[in-house]
Amino acid sequence: MSYETILFDLTDGVATITLNRPDTLNAFNDTMIRETTHAFKQAARNRDIRCVVITGAGRGFSSGQDLADVQAREGDFSIGDHLRHGYHRLIQAMVRLEKPVIAAVNGVAAGAGVGVALAADLRIASEKASFILAFSRVGLIPDSGVNWFLPRLIGYARAYQMAITAEKVRADQALAWGMVNAVVSPDAFQDEVNAWAQRLASGPSLAFGLTKRAMHRALTQTLDDALAYEAHLQEIAGRSHDYREGVQAFLEKRPPQFTGS
Repeated sequence: MSYETILFDLTDGVATITLNRPDTLNAFNDTMIRETTHAFKQAARNRDIRCVVITGAGRGFSSGQDLADVQAREGDFSIGDHLRHGYHRLIQAMVRLEKPVIAAVNGVAAGAGVGVALAADLRIASEKASFILAFSRVGLIPDSGVNWFLPRLIGYARAYQMAITAEKVRADQALAWGMVNAVVSPDAFQDEVNAWAQRLASGPSLAFGLTKRAMHRALTQTLDDALAYEAHLQEIAGRSHDYREGVQAFLEKRPPQFTGS
């Protein structure tokens, strides 16, 4: 499918979604929210896709909501409805995708762009990347899942500090706080992202997806419920081709050839 505001590429099991409005630092308008959500839903349906990378074209990852687009609308504009019918569907599509999602944060991530980056499973940041919650500058609260993801990653005090000060957090600070998994020089950034993505795409993607499901469920479970759910999912994983292949490869002292099934 062709898109207006994003680029979509599938190579060697890795789907790359590139937010492609570089003249606005990839600010989200309705079309880009809708197309990005569609791309993630397609990734869920396509068995050839075993890892997804989301990144931005040009200098930025995403500057968040396109405020000029909102300001240009006539009549009443409901921010709540905009979230419910737009960003919420995108964030849910990312979290529910039982395949690893990497946010390759090549530049600034602001506002809703931070929410999208945090909804990924892993974040690799360029040294040029930065994160800023600019909502308070226009009298709003963080949205797009930020209030759920960020305190869990960096703690309440730091998350609240980011929200109320709207101060820029640079890549090295984000790494120290646990917001990102790795920081890479701009020259090595794309190669590092590709290496991570290829490693995940060649791995036991069924197990990766079940692990994602287990960890998200465990965030709201008691220990006893989490243990019971682990046993249920492990039964599924233990009946897979990848489990049999992994054990056989271990016994034969060779690299496993996982198929994701």
